[in-house]
Amino acid sequence: MKKMLSLAAMFAVLSYASPASAELKIGGDAAVRARGDFKNSETAQGVKTTNGDDVLFQYRVRLKASADLGSGYFFKALAQSEEAATQTAAQAADGKPATTAGGWSGVGANNSGAYNLEVSNFYLGRTLENCHYSIGRLPLNSYNNPIFDLALYPVPTTTGIYAVDIPVATWNFDRVFGLNYGTKVGGGELNTTLVVLDNNSTTANSAKTGDGLFNDGYLLHVTYKTTVGNVTLEPQAILALTDLQGPTYQKVSPNTFGLNASIPSGKSKIGLSGFYTIGKDDKAVTTLTTTSYLTGTPVVTSVATPASVDYSGYLLRVKGESGSAIAWVDYNQTCDKTGVTDVDYTNVFVWAQYNFKVHESATGTVNLTPTVRYRASGKDDSIGTARNNQLRTELYATVTF
Repeated sequence: MKKMLSLAAMFAVLSYASPASAELKIGGDAAVRARGDFKNSETAQGVKTTNGDDVLFQYRVRLKASADLGSGYFFKALAQSEEAATQTAAQAADGKPATTAGGWSGVGANNSGAYNLEVSNFYLGRTLENCHYSIGRLPLNSYNNPIFDLALYPVPTTTGIYAVDIPVATWNFDRVFGLNYGTKVGGGELNTTLVVLDNNSTTANSAKTGDGLFNDGYLLHVTYKTTVGNVTLEPQAILALTDLQGPTYQKVSPNTFGLNASIPSGKSKIGLSGFYTIGKDDKAVTTLTTTSYLTGTPVVTSVATPASVDYSGYLLRVKGESGSAIAWVDYNQTCDKTGVTDVDYTNVFVWAQYNFKVHESATGTVNLTPTVRYRASGKDDSIGTARNNQLRTELYATVTF
């Protein structure tokens, strides 16, 4: 709490800087939500499990700051909680979500828990008439652009993170460190972003791959946004420049490409997305994680082993927006040939919500947003088909300022 108050106080002081200083604008939002979790699963052997209904009460605060430095130069930042953004093995085994994810926090045992604001993303840059550039922790807007979801989570993790249900916004806080440059080309805008995904290389070359100078995890994100008639098209690609450290496989160089399309229809809008990813590497690494409960406390052991990684997959999205209503359907399928036998992963995901404006003024808004999120996942291998389904009903109360 002290950390949060200190950060807020710093923003407040800076916003009242002298006229000779850049004007710092402060805004943000605060939200609370009630979530109901309903889950059921079935193993390949036909063993069914239904987890008890679970209601969670969570909260989130985000502070946004921006400064116009003149001559097109600018600075922007977002502060939110990034505490405990991982799901423990015990939580996964019990079907529980992470204590904190996506900037949300919950109530701990005996009313414990802390909510510390940290600088989540920040970037500085310049906007000119025909181009712009920026560097820092850049926001991705992955909520509306699932290319990073498929690129980073083509194969589900051992803790149950899938390519659907906005995993990059939830588990990676919707930002990357990188250098962006955009310019007008033809009738559209070309954007290129050099992303530093990890700093896992060693100081000298060795017999292993993916280490040595300039062999951290680099990728290039290229997009081109243009309009054809009243349709907006945005083809894009994520290209691995070096070996990357993924959540399931390490030292791999996957590539992902596809496009987003937006089609207006009166006061409504239809969105279409399609992306394909492929990853092949004979000198990759997979981390095998086991959990022992013999001592009463979960003991997690991770062992990195060589692997010949070979997977490919795609993600399709149909999205509709009309007034205060928004809904989309995702279909994702990935075939993983890394192991002895092929494994096919299939995900169907539905997101639907409606935003009720309780209050709106020049200084802020108050909204109530009921939301439904449903995921049906399947895993097909030589043994059979395993299923894992999750339904979430949520009610958000949000103030913006």
